[in-house]
Amino acid sequence: MADKKAILVVASGMKLTDGGSALDKLNKKAAVLVNADASGLADKAVALGGVQTDAAGLAATLEKNVLAVTAGKAEVVEAALEAANRRTVVVVAADDGVAFYGMGINGKAGSVARKVNADDIVLTIATLADLPIGEDCTAGIIYQVLKDPNLKLNEMIKLQEALARMESVIERNNREPWDKHDCA
Repeated sequence: MADKKAILVVASGMKLTDGGSALDKLNKKAAVLVNADASGLADKAVALGGVQTDAAGLAATLEKNVLAVTAGKAEVVEAALEAANRRTVVVVAADDGVAFYGMGINGKAGSVARKVNADDIVLTIATLADLPIGEDCTAGIIYQVLKDPNLKLNEMIKLQEALARMESVIERNNREPWDKHDCA
């Protein structure tokens, strides 16, 4: 199973409404926090375990790390969207808001008026990408941008059901479901 990844693009001096193919694609399926205070966001993401990189090294950084942090404008957003796959969340912090795009994000949320700060944004990224959260965390997850507010609960339920199925097979001492496949 592919690992979850996250890309944070700090695009100071750029607006999400500037236009261009990358920003148009981002705005089509992104949930945008219009009242976001993203000051210090890059430093907080690095403290969480993020690795700073440039647009050229973005894909290589994601191969080895869960969270890539980069700065730039529209060309970096385009590189981030190209490096992302279906298990990646892309967060773009611009002057006029913070856009969440990709895995687990409700693309139909549009503009979200909730006031958030950098701690809330980093905690939401950590939750989506399964990064460890420190015990001194006082931030709140931004549930308004998520497809499913019970995302983690549903993941746990699926894992528990899979474990129960595996345990029942072991108890029966029967590998039948696996014997039908070449991978057994």
